[in-house]
Amino acid sequence: MKKFLPILILSGLFLPALIVAQVEPLPEVELLDTLGTIANLVFTILLAISIIFLVYAGVLFVTAGGSAEQVEKARHIILYAIIGLVVAFLAWGIREFLKTQIVG
Repeated sequence: MKKFLPILILSGLFLPALIVAQVEPLPEVELLDTLGTIANLVFTILLAISIIFLVYAGVLFVTAGGSAEQVEKARHIILYAIIGLVVAFLAWGIREFLKTQIVG
C-alpha cells in the first residue's frame, strides 16, 4: 500500500487539470505577447530590487557614523543600484523600440 500512496496523491492532484484540459481548449497565445509579459515582470522586479538597494544604501550612509568603510560601502551600493536602474530602463526601451519595429 505504501508504494501506491504517492501515485494516488499525484493522480488526485492532476485529475482536475486533465478534466479541464479535455473540456476547454487552451487559448492561443502569441509569442510576442508572452515575451512582453515576461519582460514587464523582469523590469518590475529589477526596478523593485534597485529601489530596495537604494534605500538600504541610504540607511547605511546615514548610520555610518563617520566610518569611512561604511560610507564607501554605501557609495558602491548606490552606484550599482543606479547602474541596475539604467540597465533595466535601457532593456525596457530596447524592447519597446523592437516592439514598434516588428509589430508596426
